[in-house]
Amino acid sequence: MSTPTGPASGLPVRMPRPRQSGRHRRPEPVVAPEGAAALVLAVPGTPSSATRSLAEEVISIARSELPGLHARIGYLDGDDDEHPALVSVLTDAAAERTARYEQAVAAGRDVSAPEGPSAVVVPLLAGPDSAIVRRIRQAVMDSGTQVELTDVLGPHPLLAEALHVRLSEAGLARADRARLFTVATAADGIVLATVGGEEAVQAAGITGMLLAARLAVPVMAAALDVDGSVTAIAEQLRGAGAAQLALAPYLVGPEIDASLLEAAAKEVGCATAEPLGAYPAIGKLVLSLYATALGITPATPQGAPAH
Repeated sequence: MSTPTGPASGLPVRMPRPRQSGRHRRPEPVVAPEGAAALVLAVPGTPSSATRSLAEEVISIARSELPGLHARIGYLDGDDDEHPALVSVLTDAAAERTARYEQAVAAGRDVSAPEGPSAVVVPLLAGPDSAIVRRIRQAVMDSGTQVELTDVLGPHPLLAEALHVRLSEAGLARADRARLFTVATAADGIVLATVGGEEAVQAAGITGMLLAARLAVPVMAAALDVDGSVTAIAEQLRGAGAAQLALAPYLVGPEIDASLLEAAAKEVGCATAEPLGAYPAIGKLVLSLYATALGITPATPQGAPAH
């Protein structure tokens, strides 16, 4: 026999939790506005299956944070169906939005004509690289469509977290400073490797300070595309007392040939962590830049302030 609170005997029944109200109530999930601009991820470097897989995972993370998001991937050096060029992706995104509007009107729906940019382009770059950004901007102009181009992903505290995780995965840093055990191979000095010359080094230095605070070891940025930069920074760290260095790529991955990382690590005689890749923070920062450009508010990446 049952009672108002469940069965009289046997296992208890899980009752529904009351809906919270007031300021502690969980916010309703945000979805992409109908007719919103597409998110177009601008991917540098030589297209490959690995690059496509990485970009698709980043987009998947963004979609999980903002249901209904229209997202595309455009490659700076793309030229086929698997790796479409950024210019053609932007052209297609504009045509697709117009087609969706016309279909809605034909179906008798009361919808507003699309306004504003047809796409928001987010460069898949951790830090500034003027040569790559210039090419992305040129592709935007060549598309002949109304597009908004965002800044790069960093500097941001979430990127310092991602660097820390990649170093710990390689056995080059403790996963948690609060833990008492030590990692025998943990580095006591970090070379933060970036590309894009002096501008990129300065920007990486901001994230480097955040990483240094997490690891309690010195971190200095160097440019892989500037001759002698990595060696000079390694010598500075060793001169300051660091005996065991590690190379931490301040890179998503596609923007540089992996052989450059290997050569730099060999040149200074240290181990290297993996690039940031599709670490969850990358997808969240991509979405944050897109949302800021359109003035919508999905879940804000923690560890902010954002840009």
